[in-house]
Amino acid sequence: MYRILRAWKQFVILLAVVFLATGCKGFLPAVVNNPWQVVPLPIEENMLDIGFTGDKHHGWMVGTNSALLETTNGGKTWKQKVLELGEQKYRLTSVHFSGNDGWIAGQPSILLHTSDAGKSWSRLPLSSKLPGSPEKIVALGKDSAEMTTDVGAIYRTTDGGKNWKALVSEAFGVMRSIDRTPDGKYLAVSSTGNFFSTWKPGQDIWQPYNRNSSRKLQNMGFAPDGHLWMLARGGQIQFTASDNPEDWLEAQNPEFSTSWGLLDLGYRTPEELWVVGGSGNLLASFDGGKTWQKDRDVENIPANLYRVIFFDSNTGFIMGQRGTLLKYESTPQTA
Repeated sequence: MYRILRAWKQFVILLAVVFLATGCKGFLPAVVNNPWQVVPLPIEENMLDIGFTGDKHHGWMVGTNSALLETTNGGKTWKQKVLELGEQKYRLTSVHFSGNDGWIAGQPSILLHTSDAGKSWSRLPLSSKLPGSPEKIVALGKDSAEMTTDVGAIYRTTDGGKNWKALVSEAFGVMRSIDRTPDGKYLAVSSTGNFFSTWKPGQDIWQPYNRNSSRKLQNMGFAPDGHLWMLARGGQIQFTASDNPEDWLEAQNPEFSTSWGLLDLGYRTPEELWVVGGSGNLLASFDGGKTWQKDRDVENIPANLYRVIFFDSNTGFIMGQRGTLLKYESTPQTA
């Protein structure tokens, strides 16, 4: 009996040591001041992108089921706008402006253009031979834009969408995510999460790269300095040491207890970045990704958070399921 009790005691001690070791390593300190405020929306669609006109107070937000919202006070409140698009419901994935010249793209294939900051929108015809459907649109100036389809074909127009020039000879393939730098470089993750590819102006085709671990890729993007960041399954975060897509630093797991995915990453400043994920998961780093904290004030939000975007150090938004929207509100402690 004594031996059984002794063995049981040793097992309990060993279990406690393992728990403390993994628990302490995975526990994150809380963000002292939560800068994110919930913004009520008039609809419960999944919102997918936000774009502001030349007036930083005037913006548009797009989402599923042809959802279109407008703000005139910097995103504090939003009003629904309904466009006559027929009975078909569209997944509007991208909205972008250069001054008053703006574009909206989505699926099934749809492309909208405005030259008056959204007072009126015109629908542009798209060729049936277009590889895939419009996924991302970037306004480059009056009547100029760059469009990427959901299979990685890249096109540019300089006449308001009447004519488009292909920039790559072959499409990338079905994508999970895509990011673009202001100078026109692209980074895309395959739908399977097995590899990623890059493209820069002047290249004829996408340049593929295998993932550097057994974990499938969730999302990737560019840091302000041109380096790359990567989110992989199981809450893994990784950065490159340079702009070389094969120069990866050691992977991090900020929170080992995270069983849900990390879905997107956004930089407020070169040193401050935020990462969103499932079940209201929101992480922050204030030293360029070296150490992490958790914003526990948003954990009770009953939605997956899948997009974080900053327009400048004072203007940022987080989008989530069922019309969930958070707005960045700087305070003296977080400014």
